[in-house]
Amino acid sequence: MIQSKEVVLIEALPYIQKYEGKTFVVKYGGAAMTEDHLKKTFAQDVTILKKIGINIVIVHGGGKEITDIASRLGIETTFVNGQRYSDEKMVSVVQMVLAGKINKEVVALINTCDGGAVGLSGVDNLLLQAEKYMEGGIDLGLVGMITQVNVAFLQLFLANNLMPVIAPVGVDAQGIIYNVNADIAAGAVATALKSEKLFYMSDVEGVVADSALISTLTEQRARELVTEGAINGGMIPKVKSAFSTLHSGVSKVHIIDGRKPHSLLLEIFTDEGVGTQLVL
Repeated sequence: MIQSKEVVLIEALPYIQKYEGKTFVVKYGGAAMTEDHLKKTFAQDVTILKKIGINIVIVHGGGKEITDIASRLGIETTFVNGQRYSDEKMVSVVQMVLAGKINKEVVALINTCDGGAVGLSGVDNLLLQAEKYMEGGIDLGLVGMITQVNVAFLQLFLANNLMPVIAPVGVDAQGIIYNVNADIAAGAVATALKSEKLFYMSDVEGVVADSALISTLTEQRARELVTEGAINGGMIPKVKSAFSTLHSGVSKVHIIDGRKPHSLLLEIFTDEGVGTQLVL
């Protein structure tokens, strides 16, 4: 049944009051980044959230486009537990696609809605400081683990009513640049900012097991599903990062379906919500 506009607004009011002045971090990826109508609704959604007084920080992905460009350049793509093996050639592609093309496209789209977005990469002013990451002792090349987030730098933008849009590449003290998984980067940013919520937008309803959506997922059950193989591929770092942020003080983490128009607003401002909520 379609709710009247009045009912929808009244249902949203307590959430607007609750979250005014809070910070939300959104990991933006999947179809919501590639399909024109979804890109537009996403830009509208984050602008609405900002206009009602919520601080929005976006960390975007772009894995499919990185893979496509790498293939055109004759660079092979290999994944280990959802993480992209990254040699120097692959890191160059990652920088070109994420910090260049995609970042500016996202910023431009949000600003057509008067969202006040500003594009950043993790290299800017040591925003995402990183060191080499090893997956269970396996060398992933120039894949980075974030060791520190330049919170003061981000707060400068938020204090001036701007919306940071971050490309997830990291840098170490020697200036070596690393590919950083966007889900993990979003978790690190949310933790550093002590954000109220962290949202992962992807091309699935949420976490699914036995063909059914899990509306609320505990850490123990998540471990079991990883062991069983129900949680696999790119969902593994997403879920691991989610629980890491919860342990670090982020209030709530949500995995939502970016293929549904306005899924971000539906998750925040309706009683039922959408997707999977992760809890300790």
